[in-house]
Formats: sequence, structure tokens, C-alpha cells
Amino acid sequence: MPQLNPLDWAPQVIWLLITFGVLYLLMVWVAIPRIGTVIDRRAAKIAADLEAAETNKRTTEEAIAKYEQALAEAKQKAHAIVEEGRAKLKAETDAERAKLRKELADKSAEAAARIEKAKTSAMKDVNAVATEAAADIVKQLIGVAPSKADLEKAVTAARKA
Repeated sequence: MPQLNPLDWAPQVIWLLITFGVLYLLMVWVAIPRIGTVIDRRAAKIAADLEAAETNKRTTEEAIAKYEQALAEAKQKAHAIVEEGRAKLKAETDAERAKLRKELADKSAEAAARIEKAKTSAMKDVNAVATEAAADIVKQLIGVAPSKADLEKAVTAARKA
């Protein structure tokens, strides 16, 4: 094997040094700077992304806080509107109830007055009819017509009993 021949080692070592030297120079001047640039860009991109994420997080938290505040205000306004409507409706209902009660009381008093008037009128008619009927009965039974004052007195006494 020619690689193991000690006479061929000197040119092999020279070519080894040249090859490694060229590779070293290529790595130092070309490959490593490019890799460094890529690493720097990647680090900058990660830092920018982290900063953007933090900014987005703050913006989201602010939006959530504003949303919750707006929601609480809307609930409070809705509650106030409902309470105002409820109070207004209660006031209207109470006013309508009072009006209806007054109308019913007036109609009831009017009806009671009409009933009393009709009762009084009917009782007068009853007295007159009862007096006439009693006069006819007494005349047929005993043949003599009693006096009108006696008949009215008897009918009044019978009504009270």
C-alpha cells in the first residue's frame, strides 16, 4: 500500500497541509461568516417575534379589559333601563288600578242608590197592593170594608214582623 510507504509521506503531508489550509481558509472566510449571519438573523427574528408576541399579548389584554368594561357598562345600563321600565309600568298600572277602583266604587254607589230607590218604590207599591188585597179579602170575608188607615196600619205591622 502506497500510503504506508515512508518514502511517499512527505508529498502526502504537503498535500494534506495544503488541503487543510485551503479548507480552513474557506471555512474562515466563507462558511463560518455565512453561518454567523444566519445565526444572527435567526436570533434577530426570534427577538422580533418575541417582542411582537409581547406587544400582541398586551394589546389583547387591553382589548379584553375594554370588552369586559364595556360589557359591565352595558349590563348596568340594561339593568337601569329594565328597572326604569318596571317602575314606569308599575306607576301606570297603579294609576290604572286606582282609576278602575274609583270607577267601580262610583258604579257600585250608583247601583246601590238605584237598588235602594227601586226597593223603596217597590215597597211603596207593595204597601199599596197589600192594602188593596187586604181590603178585598176583609170585604169578602166579613162583608164590610175596613178603613184605609186601619188597613195601612195592619200592613205596616205585618211587614215589620
